[in-house]
Amino acid sequence: MMILVEKIKQLLGHKKLMGLAKLSVLYYLVFFLLELREGKLNIIEVALDRRIPFCEYFILPYLLWFPYVAGCVIWLCLARDKEEEYLKLIRSLIVGMVVFVLFSLLYPNGQVLRPALAGENIFERLVIGLYRVDTPTNIFPSLHVFNSIVCCIAVCRNCEGERFRLLRAGTILLTLSIILATMFLKQHSTLDVLGAILLNMLCYRHYYEQEFLFRPGTDIQGVQRFRKVYRIREKG
Repeated sequence: MMILVEKIKQLLGHKKLMGLAKLSVLYYLVFFLLELREGKLNIIEVALDRRIPFCEYFILPYLLWFPYVAGCVIWLCLARDKEEEYLKLIRSLIVGMVVFVLFSLLYPNGQVLRPALAGENIFERLVIGLYRVDTPTNIFPSLHVFNSIVCCIAVCRNCEGERFRLLRAGTILLTLSIILATMFLKQHSTLDVLGAILLNMLCYRHYYEQEFLFRPGTDIQGVQRFRKVYRIREKG
């Protein structure tokens, strides 16, 4: 018990975590104010959304998103030799929050995909509870999707080797399940999902791609060939 208390004190005293916690509180405050705003909503929907059936069982991976993202952030923050990786993760998460808030502010949006539920089983009752606390407004891009992919990239990059093969596979499976859950629970349109994936691709290109090409341990001859080809094209 004392060890657990000491670990909690260590987390609460961690400057990087506390800074992120304050930023998260600010984000949720702004999000709450956006939710209170009244006025016309721009409905985000495509024909494919109506073809995707509702499936209440996806509530399980959807709810796992919360410990998944929190655990990934805490793990990288406390890791001794992961400072740069932690910063890449946090910067990507911040980009997602900022883009989401700005888009919601400038283009109020929502969806009308949710079905009427009778609460016939525990999974439907959980979905009904989710619907009560999370309105179908301000949905683009899906942060459930965006943050899941960001964390998946972080885990796969920092858990390399055969020893972590199952962990990487489980993380990818959980991420895919969360992405599907946003659509099968009628929380998001497929456009919200595609928007999140596109935003993640831009963040990955900005924060990871060049470093991936030229980080230590990379095939030096391959890098030299890449630079040579690039210079030739640049001159041409």
